[in-house]
Amino acid sequence: MSSVKNLKKDINFVLGDIIEAVYIYEMSTSGKPSDKTNAIIDEAIASFDSLIVKVNAKKVENKKVHFKQINIELEQTANQLIDKINTL
Repeated sequence: MSSVKNLKKDINFVLGDIIEAVYIYEMSTSGKPSDKTNAIIDEAIASFDSLIVKVNAKKVENKKVHFKQINIELEQTANQLIDKINTL
């Protein structure tokens, strides 16, 4: 299991890359944000906030299992957001 610092970096990089992909899509199509792209960006930001709160939780019984679950949740969230981008 990676350190907490690396987990925070992973969350930041993965969700940041997803937001960047939305911006690239916007630039390559209409050049303007749409309601659908704004919704994906908002969802990515909300997911980021939620995951960081979970990482910073102090009262956790089994830290290894807790951080592993956060990593799994990050992967699932990223896959869902990528699917939404692909359907645009």
